[in-house]
Amino acid sequence: MSNSTKYIFVTGGVTSSLGKGIISASLAALLQARGYTVTIQKLDPYINIDPGTLNPYEHGECFVTDDGAETDLDLGHYERFLNVPTSQANNVTTGKIYQSVIEKERRGEYLGKTVQVIPHITDEIKKRIQILGKKNEYDLVITEIGGTVGDIESLPYVEAVRQMMWEFENDCIVIHLTLIPYLSAAGELKTKPTQHSVKQLLELGVQPDILCCRTEHPLDLNIRKKIAKFCNVSINAVIESRDASTIYEVPMLMQNEELDKVVLEKLGLHSKMKPEMTKWEDFLNRVSNPKTTVKIGLIGKYVELKDSYKSISEAFIHAGAENECQVQIEWIHSEKLNEGNVKEKLSELDGILVAPGFGSRGISGKIEAVRYARENNVPFFGICLGMQCAVIEFARHVLGWSDAHTTEIAEDCSYPVISMMEEQKSISNLGGTMRLGAYKCQLKPDSKASKAYNTDKISERHRHRYEFNNIYLQEFEKAGMIATGKNPDTGLVEVIEIPAHPWFVAAQFHPEYKSTVAKPHPLFVAFVGAVISNKK
Repeated sequence: MSNSTKYIFVTGGVTSSLGKGIISASLAALLQARGYTVTIQKLDPYINIDPGTLNPYEHGECFVTDDGAETDLDLGHYERFLNVPTSQANNVTTGKIYQSVIEKERRGEYLGKTVQVIPHITDEIKKRIQILGKKNEYDLVITEIGGTVGDIESLPYVEAVRQMMWEFENDCIVIHLTLIPYLSAAGELKTKPTQHSVKQLLELGVQPDILCCRTEHPLDLNIRKKIAKFCNVSINAVIESRDASTIYEVPMLMQNEELDKVVLEKLGLHSKMKPEMTKWEDFLNRVSNPKTTVKIGLIGKYVELKDSYKSISEAFIHAGAENECQVQIEWIHSEKLNEGNVKEKLSELDGILVAPGFGSRGISGKIEAVRYARENNVPFFGICLGMQCAVIEFARHVLGWSDAHTTEIAEDCSYPVISMMEEQKSISNLGGTMRLGAYKCQLKPDSKASKAYNTDKISERHRHRYEFNNIYLQEFEKAGMIATGKNPDTGLVEVIEIPAHPWFVAAQFHPEYKSTVAKPHPLFVAFVGAVISNKK
C-alpha cells in the first residue's frame, strides 16, 4: 500500500527531556531547506484534553495557534524553526483521542461492538497522524511521540506506529532519541541504556531505523559500531547529538551528521537540492557575535520555571539577533517586588517586560514594576496581564483612582478598568473557553506600534477573558494613555501607549507566539531597539 505523504516518527528512550522537539524541528528545517514541504505534530500521552488547564509548573508554557488551539510548548519550536503556522491538528492528546472515541460510541457509530484500545483507540490515533498529510498535502509529516518508551500511557501510540510501519512499510521510518551517559568514574561512555531502550521498542514490535544519541562527548567509530551492531541499525544511522550552546545550533549539527540525508535515503526519496541554510547561519552568527548587551527584566510569577515564558525568551533571542545585541534576561519574581524594594531590584535594568499570567498572586509586584518603568522613563513592554497591570497602575497613580482594579481579582472595586467580556460571564467550563487564537487589530497611524509593524492592519493571537473597560477610555486618553490598537469589529482595546514616554507599549494579545528565526516579531525588535537607544 503506497502513500504520497511520508511519515517520520520520533520516539524517546532512557529518560525524558532529551529534546525530541528540537531534533524534530531541526530535521524539519533541514528537509524544508532541501525543498520539501514539512509539518510536525506532537502526540501527548496525558489525559488532559489540552494543556490549557494545566499549571505552567506542570507543563511549561501553553502555546496558542492561529486557530485557537491551546497546545504543547513544542509547537512553538516547530513554528520558530519552520516559520509555518501550526494548528489544532498538530497537537493530539490522549484526552482528545478518548473523548472522540467515547463520543462515537455514544452516537452508536461502532454498531454495538465492544470498544477497545485495539483497534478503536489505535485507529483514532492513526487517523489523527494522517489528517495533516491528507488535508494539507505535505511531503513529510514528522510525528513526535511524547513521553519515554516503556511508559504505560504511551503504549497505544507505539502500537499505532507499529501498525503504520506495517501498513505503509516504504513510507514510514522511526527515529529513536536516546541517551549515551558518560560515567566519569570509569571515564567512558556507556551504550547499555540505549541497547535496553531499543530492546523495549523491539518488544513492542517496532525496529528503529535511526538512532539519535544525546551525549556530552563525541561518539568514536568503535562506539558507533557497537551501537549499530546491538541495535540492528546501519552505522551511518547512528547519529551523534551533542549538547549545543543554543538550540539554534542543532540544525547545523544535524546537517554535519547527515541526519537529513539518511532520512531521505531510508524513505527512498532523492534530495531535491542541497540544504539552503545561509540565512540560518547568518542568524547564528549574529546570536554568537553581538555588538552590544542589554539587561531586560522579565517580571512574572512563574520565573522559577523558565519554560513558563519560553516564547518570550526565544522572541528576545530573535529580536536581539536582529538588533545585533545580546539580551540578558533578569528573571524577577513579581511576588517578591513591593513599593519598598522596587527601586533596588529594578534600577540596574535597561528595559522592563511585565509578563502574562492569571490570578491574583504577584499582581501587586507587577503593578509596582509598571509604575517604576513609567515614572523613571525605562522602556516598558506589557503583554496580556502585563497590559492590564499597566492600565490599573495608570488609573491609580495618574488618574487618582486608588480603588481601580480588574474584576478578575476585585469584583466590587469602584473603578473596574479591566473587566470580563459579556460573552464570557455565563461560562462555567474553564478549558478552551477564553478568547483564543488570531484576531484582527487596527493600529493608529504614527503610533509606536504601527511604526514597528510598518502597517496599520495586523492579526495577533489571544488567550484571555478580561478586557480594557471602554467606559473609561476617554479619561485615560485625556490623561495621556492612548489606545493605539483596537479590534475593528468589536472596538475592544488591543494596544495602549504613553506617547510622552520614551517607549511604553502594552498589548492585550501575545506577540511572542509569532516570533520566528526567519521573522523576529516587530514589537520585540522595536522594544529591544528602544532599550538600546535609551541606554546610550
